Amino acid sequence: MKTISENRAFGGVQGVYSHASDVTGGEMTFGLFLPEEAEHDPVPVLWYLSGLTCTHENAMVKAGAQKWAAAEGIALVFPDTSPRGADVPNDDAYDLGQGAGFYVNATEAPWSKHFRMWDYVTQELPELLFKTFPLDEGRQGITGHSMGGHGALTIAMSFPGRFRSVSAFAPIANPTQSDWGRKQFAAYLGADEAKWAPHDATLLMKKRGFDGPILIDQGASDQFLENLRPEALAEAMMAARQNGAFRMQKGYDHSYFFVSTFMEEHVAFHAAALYD
Repeated sequence: MKTISENRAFGGVQGVYSHASDVTGGEMTFGLFLPEEAEHDPVPVLWYLSGLTCTHENAMVKAGAQKWAAAEGIALVFPDTSPRGADVPNDDAYDLGQGAGFYVNATEAPWSKHFRMWDYVTQELPELLFKTFPLDEGRQGITGHSMGGHGALTIAMSFPGRFRSVSAFAPIANPTQSDWGRKQFAAYLGADEAKWAPHDATLLMKKRGFDGPILIDQGASDQFLENLRPEALAEAMMAARQNGAFRMQKGYDHSYFFVSTFMEEHVAFHAAALYD
């Protein structure tokens, strides 16, 4: 593992690191914020999964999460959204290829060799982090924005007992019925839609739900509402009697102005579960 940078922030350290990934077949970069408490004891960790076109850096710089995480004594992990490099397949469209891994393991050419973000985020990167840094594996939460909200929800519901809490900002809530999903799943996973279902938060909510609290914020003026389909997930949560809250925020769009506005509440939501 290589240290790219480390900066003092809110009493803790915001680091950026890279490492060779066996899963994606290339060099991967991630951000990690460690609060001051990590100097003495392992601390709880909150994963933040980013959206389309983002790298590890977008949320790390724009979300304003470090201040609130420091106040709660929580570490933050900011993974990248896809493999990258000259030998990694890409597409001219912003919503496919590099920057658009969709947190799945691709099975179709040319994507299958590198685009294995599900295994990277759920296996390889956690193993590296918990081996290297003072993080408490028994106290994890996960959140994300847009494509990352989709990833956070599907991962949380697929690993019962791993995460104490899950939240999302404007998640792609029903990708099997959306242009932000059908296009990518067909490319990465093939034409058999049965293989798509495990990566649809609405379908997973109907099937099993989450064994902890959920918080979702959605901007009511989001320019991508048609692709996000929040109503499908809200209805599924209600039908499942899921422990959680789905909040429509009047006037807010899809930007990091929206995310940063409600970040304090999301970190506090996770802290309540992680320190319960």
